Order: sequence, then C-alpha cells, then structure tokens
Amino acid sequence: MPDPTDSAARRLDPIAVQAALRRLHRAAQPPWLHGEVARRMAEKLQLILCQPDLVFDWWSTQGAGDALLAQAYPNARRVRVEPDAAWLARSREQAWRPWWSALRRSAGAVEVVAEADDIAPGAGLIWSNMALHAVVDPIPLFERWQRMLRVDGFVMFSCLGPGTLRELRALYQRLGWPAPTPGFIDMHDLGDMLVHAGFADPVMDQETLTLRWANPRALLSELHALGGNTAPDRYKGLRTPRWRARLERELESSAAPDGTLGMSFEVAYGHAFKAPPRLRPGEATTVSLDDMRAMVRSGHGGPKSRQPLR
Repeated sequence: MPDPTDSAARRLDPIAVQAALRRLHRAAQPPWLHGEVARRMAEKLQLILCQPDLVFDWWSTQGAGDALLAQAYPNARRVRVEPDAAWLARSREQAWRPWWSALRRSAGAVEVVAEADDIAPGAGLIWSNMALHAVVDPIPLFERWQRMLRVDGFVMFSCLGPGTLRELRALYQRLGWPAPTPGFIDMHDLGDMLVHAGFADPVMDQETLTLRWANPRALLSELHALGGNTAPDRYKGLRTPRWRARLERELESSAAPDGTLGMSFEVAYGHAFKAPPRLRPGEATTVSLDDMRAMVRSGHGGPKSRQPLR
C-alpha cells in the first residue's frame, strides 16, 4: 500500500499548490464550496462542550470560517493564521479594527499571523477548513498543532477525500489523458496520522456532496476557481481550443436528463483532543503550568478514560 504522506503517491506538486494559492488569492471571495463546508463543520461544534478561549483559524481567509467562529465563540481570542505574506496582508485588511481596540487584548479580539511565525502554544481550538488536501505531508503539521494546543484543547478540520471528482477522473482515464486531480488521503489514514502525532480520541466522518452546473463551461470555470489541478503528472503544456472543445463535448455526453452536469466532492471531517501527559511512577515528567491548570480544571490527574465528544 503506498504511503499516503509520500508526494509521489499522493500525486501532489508543491509548486502547483503554491500557484493554486495565488489563484485563490486573486479571487474576491473564497470558493463557494469552502463556505458551505465551513458551515457544515461549524454545526459539529455544537457536539463539543469545550469552550476555548483562544482559537487558531488555520489558513483563515480561504477557509471562510471567521464569522462562524466568531458566532460560536464570541468571547474567544481568535488568531487568523495565513500561509504566506500575500494572504497575511489580505487577512489583516479584513481583520482591521479601530486603533483603540488594540490597546488591550480583550475577549473577542482578532489577531493575524503568518504560518511561518513562531506561535506560542495554549490554544483551545485549532480550526482548519479545506486546507489539508494542499499539504504534502500532514503528519508534521498535526504534530505542530498538537504542540500548539493546551491540554484538552482540540483540533477540527475538513478536507477533500479520494471520492472527489471521480466522474472527471473516469472520463480522463477513458480518454487516456493524465489524471485531472491530485491524490487525496482517505479519512481512515488521516485518523491514523492524528494518533501518530499524539492526539487522543480522533473522530472521523465523511460525506459526498454532488454539485451541478448548467453547462461544461460553468463547471470548468468553477473547478479552475477551486485551485486547478495540482498533480505532478498532469499535462504540462498548454491545451488547445480543439482539446477544450472535445472536453466540453465529452462532459455534455454525461449530462443528466435535465441537462445539468454533476460532480462528486468527498469531504472528510475530523476532530481530536490533546490528551493530558501520562504520568508514570518513577518517571520524570515535565508539565507546563498552563497544562497543569487545564488538567486540574478538567479533572485529569493522570490517564483516565474519556468520551470522544465533550
């Protein structure tokens, strides 16, 4: 079985990912799909009793979840984490507040940082919407998230799964064309990665959304707006108008009786908690003061059984 974290096995080109991020940055709004998945993921927050006072919103602008997190946790301090300087500048514009609000870090304050910055730990929630499928190796990122959380803090994320655009992949395979999508990680593999990174009680779920378009041109335009093909084995040259016309004809031939064209998007959801350190007799263990306070608040003095949702 291929390693899901291997860039060749996943067919994920980091350079193409950066190009896709630049394309997304030029758009006035995040893709509609990102906003819809953020809304669905926010509904899952109602199942978790933990009320974080510090929230990290990972790749915040394109994740389209800022308003949802503000509604769910109005008193929490939110940190919008962005992937690069361009996204950082745009996020700062969106998060701008009058100068007097910066005099103190009050409840509900918003800060913006770049992903490469050194971020102090202590978050109660790390939220990441529709970003993980653009990460070549999620395990180091999961490990970083685990270090950034306080004890009993949790991570919640969503990303595209391997059932995404299966209709388009089947069409390309039938025509002998290179694959139109990168490789997506199965939700069970993501759960294993969370455990490997030191998380407890990972809960994974998935659903398949079917989107429909009136014609091939509208379909291809929206797929391009979602970021485009980031597979390293994609066709590297420029496509001709003749090739584009054939693609549109092939898509039209698979239209539903009402003339619309449908594509599947598998969305994987996951959340997991940072467990308290396991204290063993005779073994020296270092626990930060903040983590010790969190252990006392949660009633954890050592390893105990826990419920997946709280």
